[in-house]
Amino acid sequence: MTVWLAFVLGGLVTYLERASFVAFIGDRELPVVIARALRYVGPAAFAAIVLPATVGDKGMARFVAPDARLIALVIAGVFMYRVRNMPVMLVVGMVSLWLLQWAGL
Repeated sequence: MTVWLAFVLGGLVTYLERASFVAFIGDRELPVVIARALRYVGPAAFAAIVLPATVGDKGMARFVAPDARLIALVIAGVFMYRVRNMPVMLVVGMVSLWLLQWAGL
């Protein structure tokens, strides 16, 4: 089995898994429990991407001596908690990061 065959088969299996939900239950409404659980997938995926990128390889030491990325993350998190608007939160977080980096943190 070559590497390309493994890539193609992996992509095909992934596509068929995703398409099966549309084909088999696309015309039905999701149960309330599943719909409620799916609301948390986006924020969980976002946190799984952002936190390791922010903390990096320093782990808990980053919280003792925070840098601009961590401070901007906290500012954006507090803003998101209070306003609940993700696109605006992303703008606030990026502007905070740029201002903190410009200030020399």
